[in-house]
Amino acid sequence: MNDFWSGVIWSLAPTVIVGLLFWLVMRAIMHADRTERKAYNRLEAEERARRGLPPTTIP
Repeated sequence: MNDFWSGVIWSLAPTVIVGLLFWLVMRAIMHADRTERKAYNRLEAEERARRGLPPTTIP
Protein backbone atom coordinates (compact mmCIF):
# COMPACT_ATOMS: atom_id res chain seq x y z
CA MET A 1 0.00 0.00 0.00
CA ASN A 2 2.92 2.32 0.68
CA ASP A 3 4.16 1.89 -2.90
CA PHE A 4 0.75 2.95 -4.21
CA TRP A 5 0.77 6.32 -2.41
CA SER A 6 4.36 7.06 -3.28
CA GLY A 7 3.52 6.35 -6.92
CA VAL A 8 0.55 8.70 -6.75
CA ILE A 9 2.68 11.46 -5.22
CA TRP A 10 5.50 11.02 -7.73
CA SER A 11 3.09 11.02 -10.66
CA LEU A 12 1.22 14.14 -9.52
CA ALA A 13 4.24 16.14 -8.34
CA PRO A 14 5.46 17.24 -11.81
CA THR A 15 1.99 18.43 -12.80
CA VAL A 16 1.54 20.37 -9.58
CA ILE A 17 5.00 21.93 -9.83
CA VAL A 18 4.54 22.97 -13.46
CA GLY A 19 1.10 24.36 -12.64
CA LEU A 20 2.53 26.36 -9.75
CA LEU A 21 5.33 27.73 -11.91
CA PHE A 22 2.83 28.70 -14.62
CA TRP A 23 0.68 30.48 -12.04
CA LEU A 24 3.68 32.39 -10.67
CA VAL A 25 4.84 33.48 -14.13
CA MET A 26 1.36 34.62 -15.15
CA ARG A 27 0.95 36.49 -11.87
CA ALA A 28 4.26 38.28 -12.44
CA ILE A 29 3.28 39.20 -16.00
CA MET A 30 -0.10 40.57 -14.90
CA HIS A 31 1.48 42.54 -12.08
CA ALA A 32 4.10 44.01 -14.41
CA ASP A 33 1.43 44.96 -16.93
CA ARG A 34 -0.70 46.62 -14.27
CA THR A 35 2.29 48.57 -12.94
CA GLU A 36 3.33 49.64 -16.44
CA ARG A 37 -0.18 50.88 -17.25
CA LYS A 38 -0.28 52.93 -14.04
CA ALA A 39 3.09 54.49 -14.83
CA TYR A 40 2.05 55.26 -18.41
CA ASN A 41 -1.23 56.84 -17.29
CA ARG A 42 0.57 58.95 -14.70
CA LEU A 43 3.11 60.11 -17.31
CA GLU A 44 0.36 60.90 -19.79
CA ALA A 45 -1.58 62.89 -17.17
CA GLU A 46 1.56 64.89 -16.31
CA GLU A 47 2.21 65.67 -19.98
CA ARG A 48 -1.40 66.69 -20.60
CA ALA A 49 -1.32 68.95 -17.53
CA ARG A 50 1.99 70.48 -18.64
CA ARG A 51 0.52 71.30 -22.06
CA GLY A 52 -2.71 72.62 -20.60
CA LEU A 53 -4.93 69.92 -22.09
CA PRO A 54 -7.94 68.49 -20.28
CA PRO A 55 -7.49 65.12 -18.58
CA THR A 56 -8.54 62.04 -20.54
CA THR A 57 -11.67 60.15 -19.61
CA ILE A 58 -11.48 56.42 -19.08
CA PRO A 59 -13.94 54.65 -21.41
